[in-house]
Amino acid sequence: MEAIPAPPDPVGSPTPPPPSAPGPGPVALRRRVGWTAAAVVALLAAVLLSLAVGSRTIPPDRVLDALLHGGDDTTAGVVRSLRLPRTLIGLMTGAALAMAGVVMQGVTRNPIADPGILGVSQGASLGVVLAIAAAGVHTLAGQVWFAFAGAAVASVAVYAIASRGRGGASPVKLALAGAAINALLVSVISGVLTTRASALEEFRFWQIGSLAGRDQAIVGQMWPFLLAGTVLVVSVARGLDALALGEDVARGLGRNVAAVRIAAGTGATVLTGVGVAAAGPIAFVGLAVPHIARALVGGDHRRLLPMAALLGPVVLLLSDVVGRVVYADSEVPAGVMTALIGLPFLVGLARRRKVAA
Repeated sequence: MEAIPAPPDPVGSPTPPPPSAPGPGPVALRRRVGWTAAAVVALLAAVLLSLAVGSRTIPPDRVLDALLHGGDDTTAGVVRSLRLPRTLIGLMTGAALAMAGVVMQGVTRNPIADPGILGVSQGASLGVVLAIAAAGVHTLAGQVWFAFAGAAVASVAVYAIASRGRGGASPVKLALAGAAINALLVSVISGVLTTRASALEEFRFWQIGSLAGRDQAIVGQMWPFLLAGTVLVVSVARGLDALALGEDVARGLGRNVAAVRIAAGTGATVLTGVGVAAAGPIAFVGLAVPHIARALVGGDHRRLLPMAALLGPVVLLLSDVVGRVVYADSEVPAGVMTALIGLPFLVGLARRRKVAA
């Protein structure tokens, strides 16, 4: 029986090989292993810089001594109490947003999709606003739960709207429903902040996106959701490969398209919700990192997701480090730095006719 031909993909859409494609040759395999090793080294370097660099630079040997042996001096206190929680949250947030971006681009078959396309980021923002204005919650550790609940409700609302009518939750309907919910949530947030001016300044600190001021308690709140979201998206990696070839082809390959979309969307919602809840709506990471990872290891989601999980924290931590030292007497939030660093990349992406696959 002849193989079912794959329809041509839209220009710029991520295009993994079909699940039945033969394995990579020795050269391609060595290339992917080499890039993976380079990503691991870059991640370790970014972690060390995040722990060592700031308003006060600490030598690497002192950083390692503080981590391994503790101590009561000022240097150990800075590393363990201030920079270590900030670095851990950067690691977890960067990995979560990058993997969510990979899944969003795969589910919607849209190369410019990011974790906010389904209204998740604005849902988290509304949750924080309500936590401050209505519930009187003024700690980041408490606001995380409201942000995560808002992200989940927004995602469910988008999918419920998109799944109605003929064709179910198609990529176009998901994007349109997400845009509509985003606009609604922005209006509601503006209305709440207009009537409760006292909440505006506190919300602005969270909304700009930053790793500063986060404590160890948030790390404990994040990791169960990060683990659950990662398990979900990894479990549907093959389904995302098939879905990228088109719905008809995916069904012909025996994939349940609706189940793949639900599982992938749920995993991406969990990952985005926990990342945005902890650090605010960080720009660029979920949009650009998937393209960088795809250029290095190809479009197979079984390789793409781990590479994105390595590169996302590198981008976020390096942006945070640059933000700490760009001004001598202050620091620029990580969310601002990722947007500034990402601008040249987005301009180059827009000028290219085809995104690397």
